[in-house]
Amino acid sequence: MGKGKIQLRIMIIAQVGSGKTTLTERLIDLSNGIHRQTPSLHDCSITTEASPTNFETMNYCVTIVRNLNHRDFIKCVLKPSIQADCAVLIVSACMDEFENSMSSFGQIREYVLLVYTLGVKQLIVAINKMDADDVCYSEDRFNNIKTEVSNFIVKVGFKPECVAFVPISAIHDDNLFELSNRMPWFTGWILKREGGIITGKTILEALDAVIVPQQPIDKPLRLFVQDIFKIRDIGTVVAGRIETGVLKPNMIVQFSPSNIIAKVQSIQMHHNSLDEARPGDTIGFHVKDVSLKKLHRGFICSDAQHEPAQQAASFNAQIIVFNHPIEIRQGYTPVLYCHAAHIRCRFVELLEKIDRRTNKTIETSPKCIKSGETAIIKIVPLEPICVETYYNYPTLGRFVIRNMRQTVAVGIIKEVEKIKVPLDDMITAHTNQD
Repeated sequence: MGKGKIQLRIMIIAQVGSGKTTLTERLIDLSNGIHRQTPSLHDCSITTEASPTNFETMNYCVTIVRNLNHRDFIKCVLKPSIQADCAVLIVSACMDEFENSMSSFGQIREYVLLVYTLGVKQLIVAINKMDADDVCYSEDRFNNIKTEVSNFIVKVGFKPECVAFVPISAIHDDNLFELSNRMPWFTGWILKREGGIITGKTILEALDAVIVPQQPIDKPLRLFVQDIFKIRDIGTVVAGRIETGVLKPNMIVQFSPSNIIAKVQSIQMHHNSLDEARPGDTIGFHVKDVSLKKLHRGFICSDAQHEPAQQAASFNAQIIVFNHPIEIRQGYTPVLYCHAAHIRCRFVELLEKIDRRTNKTIETSPKCIKSGETAIIKIVPLEPICVETYYNYPTLGRFVIRNMRQTVAVGIIKEVEKIKVPLDDMITAHTNQD
């Protein structure tokens, strides 16, 4: 991969059988100069495992953060490692396949709404299988699909004029890296942004047009604990990913919600020692005098001396109800998934129903909320957890509500009431250690 290039993280969303795996493989192969013999039939198999993959564009080192099957998508999209800068929506141009994917029984509508709600605001649409016998690289078919997808995504919140629509055939490499001569009617895509007009012709150029947000190194440290190890002759090693801020050796850190104070002895990434770790880095770090049994997946590591993370007593959140068989009322007790943690919680108050597109209040203190509705609610965690507002820490402020193995709702946190615990004496003791 190109040394020094900016990292771009994309998420591919697609109906089963739309060519997601084929497109991913071709992007990787072509980027690395590999020209495999393409299959004679479209790959309609179901992806059954998560497959992180990488390839290179002119501007970016691209990571496909997760290539998920339909069963895992909604549960796994929330994880810190899944945070993406852009989503690539793949739809099939084949007759019936596109219509089925966009129907109420399809998966596309829920997926697009979910990724937008959870913070992915940039989108590329790849209209695949343009080579199919019932499509034959038809301009009319492309335009009809583009119109229907545009009408849908504008209701979600995306601006179609800011979305690149690209007709492709993944198995023939049409419009992946180079403009195809099989679709002479397609002269390229146009994006309208505040800085002006951006044009391009291929999927690769559309990826190069994505805007990558700046690393939030100036914010307080927030690191998600993903695993804990006991290594002989070293001690306790914590593995996790930094969301904001910087971690350095000799820092005094706090693990919340248990309020454990520790000193960072050393940091490693890919077996190399680091002087500091930054947002996006997945690292392992050695902490002194902390028992393995006291730390757990889902804890948040922060700088104990600079705005440390604290346990949430309650929080107000905006949720969209996807799937509930009847209605949700005050006292509802589902499971909440947020960053690397999952806990039981209770909806203690339904504050208001709102129009999701305008954020205007429709009803105050509603008695219930139903599928398809958006509401502001007050949630009380029934187990210790650290959360933040979505505005300040996006990955700590977005969540999924699940019950009976189904995704009921997704949401973002707007206000948090925290439990403050004085730890000055413990911090001073660790600071004075040799």
